[in-house]
Amino acid sequence: MHGVLLLDKPRGLSSNDALQKCKWLLRAEKAGHTGTLDPLATGVLPLCFGAATKFSQLHLDADKTYEAVAVLGVKTSTGDAEGEVISERPVPAITPDQLQALQQRFTGALRQLPPMHSALKKDGKALYEYARAGVDVEREPRDITVHDLRLALAEEGGRAVLRFTACVSKGTYIRTLGEDLGEALGCGAHLSFLRRIATGSFDVGRCTSIEALEAQPEGERLAALLPVEALLDRHVRIELGADDAGRFLSGLRRRGTWPDAAAVAVFGPSTGSGQAPPALLGTAHVNAGELIPGRLLSPIDIQQIMGSPEPAPTSVPPGQTRGQHAAHQGGETE
Repeated sequence: MHGVLLLDKPRGLSSNDALQKCKWLLRAEKAGHTGTLDPLATGVLPLCFGAATKFSQLHLDADKTYEAVAVLGVKTSTGDAEGEVISERPVPAITPDQLQALQQRFTGALRQLPPMHSALKKDGKALYEYARAGVDVEREPRDITVHDLRLALAEEGGRAVLRFTACVSKGTYIRTLGEDLGEALGCGAHLSFLRRIATGSFDVGRCTSIEALEAQPEGERLAALLPVEALLDRHVRIELGADDAGRFLSGLRRRGTWPDAAAVAVFGPSTGSGQAPPALLGTAHVNAGELIPGRLLSPIDIQQIMGSPEPAPTSVPPGQTRGQHAAHQGGETE
């Protein structure tokens, strides 16, 4: 099976636990997710199955949008509600002007120090392993971008909280952003709520839940999958004829009148029957009229996706042996 499941990850499950549960429900063999969510976090977690795993990196790199709640005046050892309270300070009066200034200060290009409770590795060991052993290791700040930030003061359970929505670049830790906002206000903070509402073009409104999958008859669960090309919705689309498609799948560059493009989704003729859509072949980029292969699907993957008994285009160019054909996998021009 090949496709993308947009999962609304529940609170309390790790991203891998959620992946394994869905993999079992869908009887899938090959699967991966596109960006870890903490167990306490909920929201959009795209899961890739089969051929879709070849393009999962695209959404690891995508911008992401979160809703969060930071409890002001209380710092914890982990930056969220799972940790132990390590300090408490009074929360000062905060004016609308101060809140607006804070919003502007934390929007744009920033440097962020990764938290100790994270999966980043130091000398082959995850930082959270050092943290659990009580060891604080030196970390380098990382460049991140907060594209958009909306802040609002509120009260929950008798405590002042900062509600915020943030659209951020990959590698941004929202727990750390919440802590930094609290420090900027002079009182510290920790996250009590975190929900990812979008990753790339996928928003939470399109997601399904594990409970919904479990409630469906097994034979109907695959209907929740998006096609593999859903991961390539922001790529320029190029369609090739049968001959060019076969050569492209062989790793050969194709020449044409296409404008330069950094991200291209390449399709070939349908291998299915009836009104089957064009077959996704893989990704590429265009430079000076050359279509240069990137990540390619295998002919077997294409056949399975299209549900066709006919083989996908896999022609070895005339005059080439199989060994010569293999040498072209680096994208040589024919």
